[in-house]
Amino acid sequence: MTVREILKMGDPRLLRVAEPVREFGTPEMTRLIADMFDTMHAANGAGLAAPQIGVNLQLVIYGFKQNTRYPDAPQVPETVLINPVLTPLSDEQEEGFEGCLSVPGLRGSVPRWTRLRYVGVDQFNQPIVREVDGFHARVVQHEVDHLHGILYPMRIKDFSRFGFTDVMFPDLDPHDDD
Repeated sequence: MTVREILKMGDPRLLRVAEPVREFGTPEMTRLIADMFDTMHAANGAGLAAPQIGVNLQLVIYGFKQNTRYPDAPQVPETVLINPVLTPLSDEQEEGFEGCLSVPGLRGSVPRWTRLRYVGVDQFNQPIVREVDGFHARVVQHEVDHLHGILYPMRIKDFSRFGFTDVMFPDLDPHDDD
């Protein structure tokens, strides 16, 4: 098990636009994805983008059966998504609280598309096409934002709905946003 350091907001590497993945199924890719899952699970995250561990590639992972950071969230299938393209399926957006492993200890209300289609490939260059809504759609948008150098605080419209997790959500485990 290899847990990598997660970069924190303020590190300029989080603001880069990630490069497309061009090689698939390599031992390096397999190791990177395993490290990302180890890192995400160790941090109790819902997802992780390669740029968050300093790897400038269009690669995100996400998914869980149950997550104590988001106790009311429905399951999201564990997914490796590479070179993704997102397409909203309606104009409808919804505000929802988000946290981020690169922004520890804070949460903010972020508008996201409620329904979308995402297209990409897995680690073996096999196509992935899904239409999703709700929390699944939110997680994908959050992770894909990392590939464009966007952290969720950059999307907040009302900063009265941004603050420390332990103050805004005192019932959550205080270690779940560290």
